[in-house]
Amino acid sequence: MLTRRTLLAAIAAGLAGPARARDGLRLMMVRRRGCVHCAAWDREIGPVYARHPEGRAAPLMMVDVDGPYPDGLALDRKPWLTPSFILLRDGLEVTRFEGYPGAERFFPVLRAMLERARA
Repeated sequence: MLTRRTLLAAIAAGLAGPARARDGLRLMMVRRRGCVHCAAWDREIGPVYARHPEGRAAPLMMVDVDGPYPDGLALDRKPWLTPSFILLRDGLEVTRFEGYPGAERFFPVLRAMLERARA
């Protein structure tokens, strides 16, 4: 469940992030109501995401797996597993990972995605 604290962090990331995002990168988190792994991400990563170097490099946007999705997206395939984390460059999918690897692995996995996107 989306907590107030996570919602505020996501809003802050959305407001503060784009000005600092490099390369037009954004991270889209695809979630589903009642997803226990999404709730774990909300507790463990949500409050710090916008302040983390990877969070500044790829500001967060959240969408429900059933939509609506932002206009202009070009995804390799429709997400169905939640959470899914899709790295976008100007609305085009660069890479994704599905599932939540836990607090210890989330930022290293995202860092590798960002490095791949810049290669």
